[in-house]
Amino acid sequence: MFDDVKGGFPVFVRSFGAGQEPALLLHCALAHSKAWTPLASRLSDSLTMIAPDMPGHGRSAAWDKRCDLHDQVSAIAKDCLGDGGHVIGHSFGATVALRLAMECPEKVRSLTLIEPVLFAAAQESDEAVFLAYLDKSKKFGEALAQQDWAKASAEFIGIWGDGRPWSSLNEKEQTQFCSLMPFIEETEPCLVEDANGLLTPGRLEGITCETQMIRGSESEPVIAAIHATLARRIPGAVDAVVEGAGHMVPITHPDTVARLIEKVIAG
Repeated sequence: MFDDVKGGFPVFVRSFGAGQEPALLLHCALAHSKAWTPLASRLSDSLTMIAPDMPGHGRSAAWDKRCDLHDQVSAIAKDCLGDGGHVIGHSFGATVALRLAMECPEKVRSLTLIEPVLFAAAQESDEAVFLAYLDKSKKFGEALAQQDWAKASAEFIGIWGDGRPWSSLNEKEQTQFCSLMPFIEETEPCLVEDANGLLTPGRLEGITCETQMIRGSESEPVIAAIHATLARRIPGAVDAVVEGAGHMVPITHPDTVARLIEKVIAG
């Protein structure tokens, strides 16, 4: 473990494993690098992994809005990737992993996308599902607009959390989630409107590495629609479904997810 500057931003980077193959792990929003521990422990014989805390998360510096958020997190990830390795991302981290495969194809040995929340992609496969998601998240958006961080947090974890209701969280957890809502607000243009052009024709089609997607069978319907678009447009991409799992599948079902990743690493 060490503190460093990556992509020009002060971050904390955690290390796992002692395998022969290098890998980069990119966590979801509202989490931190330590959340990878259950999965990383099952991959430690195969991979040597590094996992940065995103800005404002874990032990990295607070997010200061110095530039576009997705650009900044991607710059951090590119620095961490170094000379190359397998890239594994979850949720928002998976959208960054996707971008690395587009922009650094020579460095990404394989790509594992665990429930990437690139909502704009769902519209290409099932507009009705996309619109239903927008309607479901309307209260969340209204709370963000009003800067009612507690209400926004409660709505957010109700859709994307681990099943625990907001009222069951302790004061420290609630305070932490509230503090990260401005970060979540800044992800919206990229995820909902594709402001960073991840869906631009030819970009997904140009991914050259072996790619797999992993999602839970109980996840929001919008995730299946996102996966359908990516599976159609990324050459050779495989979509795996983990039965009984939801959005937090790498944490709740690490054994199954590890087995799927091992297959990709083996080629």
